[in-house]
Amino acid sequence: MIPLSYAQRRMWFINRFEGPSSTYNIPLLLRFRGPLDTAALRGAFQDVMERHEVLRTVFEEVDGQPFQRILDPAGIEPPWKDWGRVAPDRVPGVVASVTGSWFDLSADVPLRGCVLQTGDEEFVLVLVIHHIAGDGGSLAPLARDVSAAYRARVTGAAPDWSELPVQYSDYALWQREMLGDEDDPGSVLAVQTAYWREELAGVSKPLPLPLDRQRPAVAGFRGESVPAGLPAELFAEVQRLARTRGVTVSMVLQAALVVLLHRLGGGRDVTLGSPIAGRTDEALNELVGFFVNTWTLRVQVRPERSFDWVLEQVRRKALAAYDNQDVPFERLVESLRPERSTAHHPLFQVVFAWQNNTAPHLDLPGLEVTMEPLPTGSAKFDLFFNLAPTSPPAPSGARSSTPPTSSTAPRWRRSRRGSRRSSRRPWPTPPPPPAGRPRAGTGPGSGSTPPNAGRSSSTGTTPPAPSPAPGRSICSSRSRPHGARTRSRCAGPAAPWPTAS
Repeated sequence: MIPLSYAQRRMWFINRFEGPSSTYNIPLLLRFRGPLDTAALRGAFQDVMERHEVLRTVFEEVDGQPFQRILDPAGIEPPWKDWGRVAPDRVPGVVASVTGSWFDLSADVPLRGCVLQTGDEEFVLVLVIHHIAGDGGSLAPLARDVSAAYRARVTGAAPDWSELPVQYSDYALWQREMLGDEDDPGSVLAVQTAYWREELAGVSKPLPLPLDRQRPAVAGFRGESVPAGLPAELFAEVQRLARTRGVTVSMVLQAALVVLLHRLGGGRDVTLGSPIAGRTDEALNELVGFFVNTWTLRVQVRPERSFDWVLEQVRRKALAAYDNQDVPFERLVESLRPERSTAHHPLFQVVFAWQNNTAPHLDLPGLEVTMEPLPTGSAKFDLFFNLAPTSPPAPSGARSSTPPTSSTAPRWRRSRRGSRRSSRRPWPTPPPPPAGRPRAGTGPGSGSTPPNAGRSSSTGTTPPAPSPAPGRSICSSRSRPHGARTRSRCAGPAAPWPTAS
């Protein structure tokens, strides 16, 4: 029996705990213009499932423990449907039905697809991958292999590709061997866990962000995307600041977000989550699979200190995190044992993602291919900022479960603009907050009372959401009923190819 990777194991437990849900579906939508060979596309779909074992794996339970069972491709009926000709006004409903259907991980392979014809030589392809089998880094190899298989199939041949050097099941076994046992003080797991125990000591309470309503006792899953773009001129300034300070652009943006969260009432001890690719061997870059890990950035903020002081913390801690990135987040939570709650994510509630994965490219002969955003309507964190390193501009976004998010996008742009203009000077103290608005760390779902409980929030009225910009999206749950908190997919912005983390 093949064990799950640590990331898969956590996903499996979430699936068992939450029950049937499409929260962790990664949907992809593509439009084709031209003479699409739907039979060849179906064949390519099956070829890719045969090539990547993880796409034909089910997850079974034996004595309370999950295991992978890789299915023989000869015995699989590909989960594929050709809808034929569909009226354009019916397409959204069909797409919503396909992307919103949940996977039974014990019986269903974690990939499904369908094709619809919407006009003369106009088609829509929908693919859905469960996060247990894929992430943002999986999209490029998936697109590459679908393209190669389709090109072969339209000529009546099978794809002529070399065998993959490893499969995801090899990685799951190798990961356990590489990490070793935490009881062995010299193991990778023990050494890196010790670093994180020291770095994150005392982090337990949720970040006291301002909320329009009290946090519910049990987190929900509904969210909303609010797009926002970073102007080219501002992005160029951020790039210049990064060069002069010897840091990366992502470090500057993280530091600006830390300052913003502080000014929103997040206190002086700010934590952010950030995904990291987890593909630490070149052979893994060829695979579809769930490799991404999450690390926690913890920054101290002092209003009397400069932005450069915050930026230096981010630089130092990010580099240390890269050196200690192998500890699976779920193992770290088990080791740290922070105060757990069904109302919020442990260790951090805000996530910053810098999407620098290799861009996927679907190259099908004779076809014009357009990839379209597919909002999921769900979120996994209070606030999820999703950015791509394009220039100019650098589209940015966030997906959120908290009502004030729609005002956070323009605030963050102002924070970034202010940081590059006065990086060596202190920033002003946040203005007194309006009365009556609860903080994220209070209420029936908080599980604890933060030191500043009873104080009101530091935000004013919510301005209109920013105008949409091409590329990524900013997500908000301003419209969600009764303050139901949602959780964001660590990818899945309003972008041509969703960037699942």
